[in-house]
Amino acid sequence: MQKLRLRYAKRGRLRFTSHRDIQRALERALRRSGVPMAYSAGFTPHPKISYAGAAAMGAASEAEYLEISVTERLDPDRVRASLDAALPPGLDVVDVVEAGPGALADVLQASEWQIQLPDVSAGQAGEAVTALMAEAEVEVERMMKSGPRRFDARGPIVRLAAESGHTSSGAPCAILRVVVRHATPAVRPDDVLTALRQVADLTPPVPPLVTRLAQGPLDPESGTVADPLAADRASVDDAVVANPHPR
Repeated sequence: MQKLRLRYAKRGRLRFTSHRDIQRALERALRRSGVPMAYSAGFTPHPKISYAGAAAMGAASEAEYLEISVTERLDPDRVRASLDAALPPGLDVVDVVEAGPGALADVLQASEWQIQLPDVSAGQAGEAVTALMAEAEVEVERMMKSGPRRFDARGPIVRLAAESGHTSSGAPCAILRVVVRHATPAVRPDDVLTALRQVADLTPPVPPLVTRLAQGPLDPESGTVADPLAADRASVDDAVVANPHPR
């Protein structure tokens, strides 16, 4: 049995698709593209697919990940091309690699997000960012399945900066870039915005546009997020060097 790790993007209008619908679309595409999936045992077998760190509905993403098990050894590049062709526009397979040792979820330590704030100036956003980063702790409240829960939204923020940018229509806006360490519960972009409202009264007049730019291992010194599939590629390359002529 071979394991493959996939990076896919959720773009455009598909940002408003639920994760359950994304799962259905991916599973249908795997069947249509003829990928020989491995299935679980029991009375109701399911394809062996493991999703990790999915973005919430309403957020676009360039860095969503899943792992699949297949019954034959496949060329990852061919899997990427055939699966991408079977998916609807806006749901795009970016990369496929053979999985190395360890669990995929263990290397998804942090996320980098871009938050576009129409009708907010970079100066306003910068002042709010400075106020938030000066705090040691900022509690926010979010409704969970079990009811409302309060938690610290400041602690997991590794890096937060504001810059000037433009909307798709060309209007000037503020853009926040934030790196958030994965925690329980996960601190999401809307929690960061709630914290900014609490400490600096920053309230965007229109809904923000949120995009996850990266997800993976965290470098705590630089505050950057690395490629989580890099170690898998290195593992495969080392195996090829050690055994260049497999039987």
